[in-house]
Amino acid sequence: MTILQSLDRYYGRMAARGEAEAPGFSREKIGFAIVLSPAGEPVAVLDLRVASGKKLVPRLEEVPAAVKRTVGILPNLLWDKSAYALGRTAGEGKRTAAEHAAFQASHTQLLTGTDDEGLLALRRFLEDWKPERFDAPPFLPDMLDANIVFRLDGEAGFIHQRAAARALVEQRAGGDAPTILCLVTGQPGPARRLHPVIKGVEGAQSSGAALVSFNLDAFTSYGKAQGDNAPTSEAAAFRYGAALNRLLDRGSANRLRRPLGDATVVFWADARDASPAAEAAARAAEDIFALLGDPPAPAVAGAEAGLDKDAAATRRVQEVLAALSEGRPLREMDPRLDEDVRFHVLGLSPNAARLSVRFWLSDSFGAFARCLARHYQDLAIEPLPWRAPPSVNWLLMRTTALQGKFENIPPLLAGEVTRAVLSGAPYPRTLLSAAILRPRAGDDPATGWHAAAIRAVLAREHRLRRRQEDRKEDPPVSLDREEPNAAYQLGRMFAMAEIAQRMALGTVNATIRDRYFGAASATPASVFPLLLRGMQNHLSKLRKDRKGGFVEREMDQIAAMLPPALPRALRLEEQGRFVIGYYHQRQARVAGKAIVQIADEEAPEGDDASE
Repeated sequence: MTILQSLDRYYGRMAARGEAEAPGFSREKIGFAIVLSPAGEPVAVLDLRVASGKKLVPRLEEVPAAVKRTVGILPNLLWDKSAYALGRTAGEGKRTAAEHAAFQASHTQLLTGTDDEGLLALRRFLEDWKPERFDAPPFLPDMLDANIVFRLDGEAGFIHQRAAARALVEQRAGGDAPTILCLVTGQPGPARRLHPVIKGVEGAQSSGAALVSFNLDAFTSYGKAQGDNAPTSEAAAFRYGAALNRLLDRGSANRLRRPLGDATVVFWADARDASPAAEAAARAAEDIFALLGDPPAPAVAGAEAGLDKDAAATRRVQEVLAALSEGRPLREMDPRLDEDVRFHVLGLSPNAARLSVRFWLSDSFGAFARCLARHYQDLAIEPLPWRAPPSVNWLLMRTTALQGKFENIPPLLAGEVTRAVLSGAPYPRTLLSAAILRPRAGDDPATGWHAAAIRAVLAREHRLRRRQEDRKEDPPVSLDREEPNAAYQLGRMFAMAEIAQRMALGTVNATIRDRYFGAASATPASVFPLLLRGMQNHLSKLRKDRKGGFVEREMDQIAAMLPPALPRALRLEEQGRFVIGYYHQRQARVAGKAIVQIADEEAPEGDDASE
């Protein structure tokens, strides 16, 4: 099933719930309503804006579908921004007069002969209106450039909601478009020349962008113009546009809270039929996916439980993942769930005035749930760096983004990782290289985020290639002192060298990790002899102070696991194992106490010591 076909079907679910706008209508940001007397005189202005924080923002209202403007002057039907509706704008408005004239002319012609009281009032208002009247009450300066609707005095609804107005919308929707065979529905119908505008994608134009468009000869075939290159009926285009715009609404339950890189992600399920049970199964699948795909922001390991504002949601995520990892039926998590429900995930990225499909995944909900569970299993590392399973967003932000900022997540990498998470395919190699690069560039590898991401990549490769004779061993989840891999043991040794420096010298301007982590993880044979000579000085000082005996014991055990000749260079995968070994050793415990805590307690006092 294609993207447009599945969105077309989702519109049916929206309509059944009463959440879909009628054909020919769209939801737009409306700021004000002008109240008109039957004679067309403005008697009041209603401020329709709603509070958002400390600001007032326009509210979404269902109005006749917005026209698609490029460079031409095209008025909307029965509503528009102040330049069109009133002939006034906050800026210079070089063509404001022409815009208002077009709005007046189109409505005067359209409303000629009407006997509807509300439409008559609007026609009379436009016939008598002069832009200079805006400077007098009841008009407000805030109305400039806002979208405006009209209301008949004494009525609760707007003029565009009247039965006569809806008849005009239906008349306009029919038009004189030729009949084509729709590629979405397979049924004949009037052709849609310009596809609907999609709003809500992060980074795209605020006025909206097109998912389907043809504006250059290079994009067309056989001399066809615009929508003729992808024949879509008016009805199907409206339905997919309405469905996608509702999915992208702020606060939508079917949208991930944060973009994945530059991709805004929405998801939805198909109901098998129109029965309440089928709708409940689809809704339950969407709820579980939202919980697993975008769990609460993870508190760092060791934080107090009271600091986690999403403790209930966190517990729910952990319960669901535990059930999935044990292979228990989905119905045990929620009796409404059905593993065979068809599920869709769509990632959209901005591309000038258009939208790019960053990824499109469609499968049964059970398949998606199992892939998510495997993702969190692959991420497993002890001790966990988080108390709540991280979303893809948080994982990428902590392991690949410069300065740990969401906006610095590599866009292409985000899409590739999401596709791997939801399809069970191998993680991209760029995730491995990025997670290794960040500690070398200054990130703290002791947080464990990088080690978890690296282990996920290596563990998945191991699982998918386990039938190959030359496969590597699965990276250990927790500290494994007997791990035969030399890179892992070198990571452990580097961690102990850092601990010895801390215990011998206290706080220094530049630690061993600051100076040598990148080189030690890439070319150990050229770096470790230097580190070990310095470490002998640290151990000598610790022996004189009668402390740190466990450091020598750990170093002896690690040395026994290493080959006689250290590797001259480590491949990318081995550098990853180095990071994992470093993290495990940093989190090791001696006599029930963390070695990092011991090092801090026994370190000499004073700051900014020199080595």
